[in-house]
Amino acid sequence: MDNKNKFSKYIYLFFKRLFDILFGLLGVVFLIPLTIVLKIVYMCSGDFHSIFFAQDRIGKNGKHFKLFKYRSMIPNAEEELELLMKKDKKLRDEYKKNKKLDKDPRITKVGGFIRRFSIDEIPQFINVFIGNMSIVGPRPYLPREQEDMGKYYNDIIKCKPGVTGLWQVSGRSDISFKNRLKLEKQYANECGFIYDTKIFFKTFKAVFGKQGAK
Repeated sequence: MDNKNKFSKYIYLFFKRLFDILFGLLGVVFLIPLTIVLKIVYMCSGDFHSIFFAQDRIGKNGKHFKLFKYRSMIPNAEEELELLMKKDKKLRDEYKKNKKLDKDPRITKVGGFIRRFSIDEIPQFINVFIGNMSIVGPRPYLPREQEDMGKYYNDIIKCKPGVTGLWQVSGRSDISFKNRLKLEKQYANECGFIYDTKIFFKTFKAVFGKQGAK
């Protein structure tokens, strides 16, 4: 990379981080009243467990971090997934292929609603504000998915994971895991001001149109 391209990259990263700090702060402020409302809704549904969910994810350069979300599944979701896959071969094959279940029995009634409108993703603004995520970037992958990412892994980890990204505005859950990886690689190698801006505004259409949200 020549000096001109290096300078352009530094400028892009500087303003991207500035943008992340501003929107991250706004998101964190918005979380306060939203969390109070959601806690009441959860308790009214009979769910008195924590509404927050923290999980290890793969960040930039392969460094792991704790990703924050609103919990949309039963409290022991990971243990239940292991049991489900042991009992049901068809379900196990579906998860191994797509890294998700089309009709996941672990999702609660309230969880299904907040997923449809991507409300469960909002606590990730905490990650954006502290700097281990960005507003726009690749999906934050699970450590156990690293092997399945194969040849795409090194490209994808060149960027901070994003709250939204090319995958989210291109169909989300309607896209296979392999095609998702191709999109993530494409973003990692082509990201810039214009690309990020297009994805940012397309996100609103994807969210309010509930595009691929499950």
